[in-house]
Amino acid sequence: MEDLYLVSLAASVIALIFVLIQSKKVLAFSEGNELMQKISKAIRTGAAAFLKRQYKTVSIFFLCLFVVLCVMAMFDLLTWYVPFAFISGGFFSGLSGYIGMSIATRANARTAAAAQEGLNRGLRIAFSAGTVMGFTVVGLGLLDISLWYGIMKLVFNESLETITSAIITFGMGASSMALFARVGGGIFTKGADVGADLVGKVEAGIPEDDPRNPATIADNVGDNVGDVAGMGADLYESYVGSIVSTCALGVLAFNKIPAVDRVYAVAIPLIIASIGVLFSIVGTFLVKTKENASQKYLLGALRRGTNFSAIAIAVISFFVVWLLLGIEFYGIWLAIIAGLFAGVMIGLCTEYFTSDTYKPTKKLAKSSETGSATIIINGIGLGMLSTILPVVIVGIAILVAYLCSTIGYAGNTELGLYGIALAAVGMLSTLGITLSTDAYGPVADNAGGIAQMANLPAEVRERTDALDSLGNTTAATGKGFAIGSAALTALALIANFVEKMDANGGEYVLSLMDPRVLVGILIGACLPFIFSALTMNAVGRAAQSVVVEVRRQFSKITGLMEGKSDADYAKCVDICSKASLKEMVIPTLLAIASPIVVGLVLGGSGVIGLLCGSLVSGFILAIFMANSGGAWDNAKKYIEAGNYGGKGSDQHKAAVVGDTVGDPFKDTAGPSINILIKLLSMVSIVFSGLFAKFSIF
Repeated sequence: MEDLYLVSLAASVIALIFVLIQSKKVLAFSEGNELMQKISKAIRTGAAAFLKRQYKTVSIFFLCLFVVLCVMAMFDLLTWYVPFAFISGGFFSGLSGYIGMSIATRANARTAAAAQEGLNRGLRIAFSAGTVMGFTVVGLGLLDISLWYGIMKLVFNESLETITSAIITFGMGASSMALFARVGGGIFTKGADVGADLVGKVEAGIPEDDPRNPATIADNVGDNVGDVAGMGADLYESYVGSIVSTCALGVLAFNKIPAVDRVYAVAIPLIIASIGVLFSIVGTFLVKTKENASQKYLLGALRRGTNFSAIAIAVISFFVVWLLLGIEFYGIWLAIIAGLFAGVMIGLCTEYFTSDTYKPTKKLAKSSETGSATIIINGIGLGMLSTILPVVIVGIAILVAYLCSTIGYAGNTELGLYGIALAAVGMLSTLGITLSTDAYGPVADNAGGIAQMANLPAEVRERTDALDSLGNTTAATGKGFAIGSAALTALALIANFVEKMDANGGEYVLSLMDPRVLVGILIGACLPFIFSALTMNAVGRAAQSVVVEVRRQFSKITGLMEGKSDADYAKCVDICSKASLKEMVIPTLLAIASPIVVGLVLGGSGVIGLLCGSLVSGFILAIFMANSGGAWDNAKKYIEAGNYGGKGSDQHKAAVVGDTVGDPFKDTAGPSINILIKLLSMVSIVFSGLFAKFSIF
C-alpha cells in the first residue's frame, strides 16, 4: 500500500522517455536551406538569451523568499520541508518550460521545410514538437511529486499528513515561477507582436513576418518565450496543483472513514494522472491529416487523439476506484467523469467561440467592414457572452462532483471537496496530449514566419497559415482547460487553507455577515482587474517602444524598405527583453503580498473572502479575455484567407487593430489570471501559521 506512489514514478519515467524519443524524431528532419537555418538560429539564440536573463531575475526572488520561509521554519510557523519544496516546485516549473522551448525553437524551420512536402508532414513535425512540451510537463510534474513522497516516507518516515501537507506547498514555488514566466513571456511576445503589426501591416502595408520589419525576429522569439516556455510553466503549475491539493484533501476526507486506508485516497489522483500519461501517448499516434484539409478536418484530427485519451481514462478510472476504495465509492468515479466531461465541453465551447469555422468568429470578421471600432466592440461582446457556458459547465461539474462523491456519506464535507478536487484531476488527466495540441501552435506560427522571411513558395505559407489558425483555436482550448481546472483546484485549496488554520489554532468565520469576509471578497474580486491592468499597461508600454524603434529604422536605414539593407533585429529583441524583465516583478509581488497583508490585518476570515472573491471574478475575466483574443486573431486570419476584402484591404487593417487589442488579452493578462487564483491560495496556505498568531482583527 505504501508503495503505490511508484506507479506515478514509473509513469513519469515513461513520459520522459517518450519526450526523448520525440525530441530525436524532430531533430532528425531537415532544417531547410541555409537562410532558413540562419533565421531559426536567430530566434533560438534570442529566446535562450531572454530566458537566461529572466531566470537570473527570478532566482533572486526565489532566494529572498527561501530565506523568509527558513526564518518562519525557525519559529515553528511551518515545517523545514516547506522552503525546499518551494524551491523544488519553482525549479521543475521553469525546467519544463525551458525544455519545451528548446525543442520548439529547433522545430520551427523543420516544420517550414516539411510543409514544402505537404500539410500532413508539417502537422506531424509541429505536433511532435508539441508533444515534447506536453509530456515534459506531466513527466516532471509526476516526478517531482513522487520523489518528494518517496523521500519523506522512506528516508524520514513521515506520516501521511506531514507528507501531503509538505507536497502541497511546492505548488507555491510552481505557481510563482509560472506567474513570472507567463507575465514576463507574455509582455515580451505581445509587445513585439503589437509593435510589428501596427507599423508593419497597418502603417507600412507589408506582409506579416516580412524580413524588412525590424520587429519580426522579436515577434518570433516572443512566441517561444511566451506561448511555449510561459505556457509550459503555467500548465505545470495547474497540473501539479490539482494533484497535490487532491492528495491533501484525501487524507482529511478519509480520516472520518476508518474502513478505508487513507493511502488509497492519496494514491487515486496519482494513479489517474499516470493512466492519463499512458493513454495520452497512445492518442498522439492518432493525430494525422490529409492535403488541403479544412480547418474543421484539422480540428477533427487533433480531437481524435484527445477524445480517445479521455474515453480510455474514463473507463479505466472506474476500475481504479473500485479496486482501491470499493464499489460503494462509485460516486468518486462519477466525480472524475464530471471533470473529464467538463474539460471536453469547455474545449468545445472555446472552439465554437474562437474558431473561424463557426458563426461567432465569422460574424466578428464581417464587422470589420465598418471599421476598427465595430470589430473591437463586437469582440468584447463576444468574449463576455462566451463566459456563460463555461460558468454553467463548471458549476454543474462542482455540484455533480460534490453530490456524487458524498453518496452514502452526506455529512462528510471533506469527501465532497475531495470529489471536486478529483474532478480537476480528471479534467487535466489528458494534459499530455491536450498541451501537445496547444504547444504545436507557436511552432506552426514560427514556421510561417520563416517561410515568409525565406521566400518559400506561396503554398508553403498557406499550409503553415492553416496550421497556425488551428493553433490559435487549440491554444484557446488549452487556456479554457487551465482556467476551468483553476476554478476547481482553487476550491480545493481554499478547503486546505481552512484545514491549515484549524491545525494552527487560528480563528476564522465562514459567514457573509462578517465584515472581514465581505472586505476580503471585495479586495479579492478587485485583484484580477488590478493584475490585468498592470500586465495590459506593461504590454502597451513595451509595444510603444517597439513602434518607435520600427518607425525609426524604416525612416533612417537607407534601402530597408526596398529590401537592399538589413533591419537591426537585435534592437527590438533587446527592447522587449528589458521591458518584460522590468514589468513582470510588480504583478507577481502583488499576487504574493496581497494575501499576506490581508491575513495579517483581517485574519483567516479576510483571507477566505479574498480567495473566494478572486476566484469568482478571475475565472470569468480570464475566460472573457482568452476568448475575445482568440476570436480577434482568427477573424483576422479569416480575412487574410480572402474573405471580406482579403489581405491589404481596409477590413484587414481593422482586423489587425482588433487582433492587436486581443493579443495581451489572450496571451498575457488572460492566461496569467488562472495562475493568480491558485498562487493566492498557495501563499495563504504557506503563511497560514502567521495569520493564526499575528492578525490584527
